Amino acid sequence: MFMHLHQRTLRKAVSCKGVGVHSGKEVNLTIKPAPINHGIKFVRTDLPDNPGISAHFNAVVDTSLATVIGHDGFIVSTIEHIMATFAGLSVDNAIVELDSYEVPIMDGSAAPFTSLIRSAGITAQTGPKCFFVVKEPITLEENGKSVTIYPDSTFRITYTIAFDHPLIKEQSYTLEVSDNVFENEISGARTFGFLHEIEYLKRYGFARGGSLDNAVVLGPDNVINEDGLRYPDEFVRHKILDSLGDFSLLGMPVLGHFVVHKSGHAFNHLFIKKFFAQKGSWDTFTIYDISDQYNFQPEAIAV
Repeated sequence: MFMHLHQRTLRKAVSCKGVGVHSGKEVNLTIKPAPINHGIKFVRTDLPDNPGISAHFNAVVDTSLATVIGHDGFIVSTIEHIMATFAGLSVDNAIVELDSYEVPIMDGSAAPFTSLIRSAGITAQTGPKCFFVVKEPITLEENGKSVTIYPDSTFRITYTIAFDHPLIKEQSYTLEVSDNVFENEISGARTFGFLHEIEYLKRYGFARGGSLDNAVVLGPDNVINEDGLRYPDEFVRHKILDSLGDFSLLGMPVLGHFVVHKSGHAFNHLFIKKFFAQKGSWDTFTIYDISDQYNFQPEAIAV
């Protein structure tokens, strides 16, 4: 098992720009280092007094097309890919400044955010990292969708999707989440959609920034993008990416095995509520407590 011993943040500020997938507007985004116990906070620099909001499940206001957080009349939308990047690279503390309501979609994956954060560098801080440790299974099941988290000594995800499309059908993928695994196996998986659905969304004012440059678009029996897929199972990998972003809104990393079947943003959020309602099924520990109780070897723990 491999875990980081301390909380982590960026070494320096880094910036990028892109378009909002639904607004179609250009967005400038800057990620800055933050102190220990700060968490991930989004700041709207386009609004008076630059209001900010912490990325936490209590702040979620919409999950219909993306994960949206809001507070005091302002929102930050489509946070799942950048939040997945923070979770995947084990970044606990950061300030995300943006001059619009929507995080840019970039190429539809988390790879651009991963490269951006890698270019800044990541540094360990003095504060110990705190974890949820699952003691007994927690399950939410409804209308063919399900999420269960089982006790585990690491952070693991098994995800299964099923679509009535010849290029997807049923796909399943399991991984133990670590920096390298996230970067190499998950971060490059792009969001995907079906041509008829995208045309419908555009007709009603959504997906204004959506294009073949930032999504995998599927026709009845083919991938419309000329460059094809990045992975044969890119679809389920992207669902894992989305779920990493959603489950990061628990507020702390988790030691447990998520087993997910046909879920999405809305159902992931419902599961988080179930998780917190079932308080007897988990504990919180610092990494030092976990090492003592579960006999993890020192060489398996890194700053």
